[in-house]
Amino acid sequence: MASKSILVLHGPNLNLLGEREPQHYGNQTLEDINQALKNIASAKSIQLETMQSNSEADLVNKIQSLSKEKFDFLIINPAAYTHTSVAMRDALSAVKVPFIEVHLSNVYAREPFRHHSYFSDIAVAVISGLGAEGYVAALNFAINA
Repeated sequence: MASKSILVLHGPNLNLLGEREPQHYGNQTLEDINQALKNIASAKSIQLETMQSNSEADLVNKIQSLSKEKFDFLIINPAAYTHTSVAMRDALSAVKVPFIEVHLSNVYAREPFRHHSYFSDIAVAVISGLGAEGYVAALNFAINA
């Protein structure tokens, strides 16, 4: 049986984790989060790829590639694109790869514009406000899905 493959996509400004607004996003860096996910995946013989981009086009292109790359599951933190990107939503709908939307902060305890997501209604689940543990929860779900 082939190993399950999971892609983790991180949206804009997540490369600044550890220095950007720790009251909302915590003190862990993106490298810390990715390494923790890779450790879990490796221990369970899961193929895991991570990618971060500040470019909507790069993220859309990567999502579109899922139809050829054959990932079993996607974990995505669209970050600011959560509230703006119809293009990413359309790409996710087109490739039909199940995904979990993850947010480090509790978006509902923040500014009103953060309360709307273009992705939540087509996601398998949404995890918001658990910090880096949200990624771990999403990965554990994806592994067992």
